[in-house]
Formats: sequence, structure tokens, C-alpha cells
Amino acid sequence: MSELLILEFEGFGAKDYEQVNELLGINAETGEGEWPAGLHTHLAGPTEGGGWIVVEVWESQEDQDDFMKTRLGPALGQAGVTGPPKRAEWSKTKAHRTPKKPSKKAG
Repeated sequence: MSELLILEFEGFGAKDYEQVNELLGINAETGEGEWPAGLHTHLAGPTEGGGWIVVEVWESQEDQDDFMKTRLGPALGQAGVTGPPKRAEWSKTKAHRTPKKPSKKAG
């Protein structure tokens, strides 16, 4: 089963996120680009406290570790992000689905 990763950052915002994605060759808005092997789902956005949170579903922790070592770590360094995240938590998933049922509140 896949693995869930939650990363929470302080002192990191939308501009930092966009810069890192540009260095990675990823366009998070369109979904185009060089997404890493083994990544199933990626969500990111601001926290109420002014930080940034990333929630991802990976095939394995090893896939994410390879991405961190070869691409993400260097891109974070180039963007000036030097410290570890405030929170880095892994969890094995029981289920991973993306239901496509439309909202009753939409349109």
C-alpha cells in the first residue's frame, strides 16, 4: 500500500514553493512537468500560521528519498531553504482513492 507524507514549513511561502517547482521543472497549476517517479498525489498550500504544508502520497518512502537526494534537496538549497521542515511525518495508508463525485454546492 502507498505511504502518506506530511511536511510543514515555517518561513516558507507561495513564492518559495513556486521557485522550487520552477527549479524542478514542475508546474503545479497545470500539472505539467517532470514529476518524480513513485509520486501519486501532491497537495500544497499555506497554513493559518503563515507557513506552508505539503501532503503527498508516495508508492514508497524509498521513492521520496531518491527524489529528495537527487532533485528536491538540491532545488531547496538553490532556493535558499536550508533548515529542516517543522514537521515531517510518514504514515502507511489504509486506502488511497480520489472520488470524482461533484459537489452539490458547485454551479
